[in-house]
Amino acid sequence: MQPAEKTVTGPAGASRRSSRKRWDTTDLSLVAVFAALIAALAILPGIPVGPLGVPITLQTLGVMLAGVVLGPGRGAAAVLLYLVAGLIGLPVFSGFNGGFGVLAGPSAGYLLAFPLAALVAGLLAVVVLRRARRFRAGLLFLACLAASLLTIHPLGVAGLMVNAGLPLREAVVIDAAYLPGDMVKNVLAALLAVSVHRAFPRLLSAGRRAPRD
Repeated sequence: MQPAEKTVTGPAGASRRSSRKRWDTTDLSLVAVFAALIAALAILPGIPVGPLGVPITLQTLGVMLAGVVLGPGRGAAAVLLYLVAGLIGLPVFSGFNGGFGVLAGPSAGYLLAFPLAALVAGLLAVVVLRRARRFRAGLLFLACLAASLLTIHPLGVAGLMVNAGLPLREAVVIDAAYLPGDMVKNVLAALLAVSVHRAFPRLLSAGRRAPRD
């Protein structure tokens, strides 16, 4: 008869539990791949909107995909890696821009909101995929929409007010022009995420465990 497995407590147990949450090379590779995906989507030609010319781009599609496919931790890390790459000068932002100068532009609020949006979308996606057995595409769409409305649009409005000197009402009107495009991109993100999770059903849980010894 095999002896019962001993429960490890104290610092050793805490260290073991911590190791189970450590990312492996697959997790890091997924973070890098999705950061590159967002960069590729960002450099596609955007559609300038409004008097300030802040373009409609596919960046937010990549941001939402990172969140709902990889989950909150890896998704936010992928978007943060993309953002850091752009801020240090790589031309990965819309229009082949890069550098800290973008933080003085009217789109700064939107860019800074991206990691938070991936985090929120990822958290909601985990809840949906754990508990829902039906209508997953619709629920993931709502998760993306909620993340967008709670993070990207409020911080985008704040950026327009701070960097462009717009009053709140005018900033909200300009921001509203991006809502239809976001709806379409959120639908695409949800449909793609459902397909990915159907093919790789353990993808989200894999990011919360370290490889076996």
